[in-house]
Amino acid sequence: MKDILLRSLSGLLYVILLIVVLSLNTPHPFNILFFILGMLSLFEFNKLIQLKSVVPYFIFVVLYLIFGYWRMVLSSNAGLDEATQILTVLTIFVDLFLIKDLFSRKTIPLFSTKRFIITTFYLSSGFVFLVLIASVFSPKILLGCFILVWVNDSFAYLVGKNFGKQKLFEKISPKKTVEGFLGGLFFSCIASYFISNYTETLNFTNWLILSIFITVFGTLGDLIESKFKRQASVKDSGTIMPGHGGLLDRLDSIIFASPFIYLFLRILHYVS
Repeated sequence: MKDILLRSLSGLLYVILLIVVLSLNTPHPFNILFFILGMLSLFEFNKLIQLKSVVPYFIFVVLYLIFGYWRMVLSSNAGLDEATQILTVLTIFVDLFLIKDLFSRKTIPLFSTKRFIITTFYLSSGFVFLVLIASVFSPKILLGCFILVWVNDSFAYLVGKNFGKQKLFEKISPKKTVEGFLGGLFFSCIASYFISNYTETLNFTNWLILSIFITVFGTLGDLIESKFKRQASVKDSGTIMPGHGGLLDRLDSIIFASPFIYLFLRILHYVS
């Protein structure tokens, strides 16, 4: 009973903090919060892959300052827009390789060079795209994406626990089921209707597409992080959130999905 209460309180505080910060009109609290979350998540991830170098932290700070703070100050800049496009391509390319390794290898290769590539274009740039979604488009859109992640995670768990029979990826995450995945997708699609009405950002069709993107790539992101944890022989990425594990355990889905969300929003912007 005590563990359930502790888990509920820590989860509630996490949700309230994100909602409050993303609802504020000023971007400074948002940038500060996500910088802290990014550094802590990077610390947890470096422990998972046994990387003791300070280089990933330096790269994270540089990327965050250029694409987060500088983007906020300049608003729009041709050179920065081109750099963002390059970062998008590189990040998605690395993410696709991680998906390939998820399906084709027993372990994800972690020789020294690849560790720096992964920390840069999987985790650090993932946080950069979270900032870009909020600064280039709208904090309400990012908040809506977080809500879709929470809805998907909650109903995937509930449906999977009560009706799940067919395993989704048993060797990596034994508790995930196909039924749970479909349940999370279904309720995320329903949630997208309410988000489109109450956020007044994108129309229902676009939020519906985003809900599918977030469910698919969010689930893949969760599985990839689970594979890293399995390779490291640990249950959680950290202990900062009582009852939930580490920050990376809570943010792995949205981090992995963020470049794909950003790319969709950019395409939508150009088309419209």
